[in-house]
Amino acid sequence: MPRVLADLYPEKVFYYFEQISAIPRGSGNVKKIADYLCFFAKVRQLEWERDEADNVIIRKPATPGYEDAATVILQGHTDMVCAKTEESTHDFLKDPLDLRVEDGWLSANGTTLGGDNGIAVAYGLAILASDDLEHPALEVVFTSDEEIGLLGAKALDMSRLKGKYLLNLDSESEGILTVSCAGGSMTTVTLPFTRSH
Repeated sequence: MPRVLADLYPEKVFYYFEQISAIPRGSGNVKKIADYLCFFAKVRQLEWERDEADNVIIRKPATPGYEDAATVILQGHTDMVCAKTEESTHDFLKDPLDLRVEDGWLSANGTTLGGDNGIAVAYGLAILASDDLEHPALEVVFTSDEEIGLLGAKALDMSRLKGKYLLNLDSESEGILTVSCAGGSMTTVTLPFTRSH
């Protein structure tokens, strides 16, 4: 089957976004996405664990030269809000999302896209699958059922985490990166960049 998102960049991120979009993952229905994450880790021989709330933690060792750096936690949630148009026959319990790209915009046909927080899951998987990124030891934490009350995060045994820094990959605004989840300060950083393909 041809990939719908094959031309989007970063390629690995959208590869994994398309993979997880084929898995029903509405709030309260996260077992299959947790199964996928565990299978992903097993195939790559990465250390992983899963709890009763279907939270999954995947660990990746530091690359050479970064062994002494503090472990970094990347965190996102696996569930999505399920809403559809009146005419849609989509069944969120069993149907894959029908992704499309039109006029430079990614959407799902007749349903919510699951970008919140599927993009964090896709970024986490792309980083874990990468052979060419240099990084400290990583703990990628995929929590469940965030959209219905942070249920996975509340059930997560934090003593299982060894990381010193947490990057929460869920935010309300484009271009915003939330560092940690509990705090009372805000910093605006402007960085110059150039795009390349």
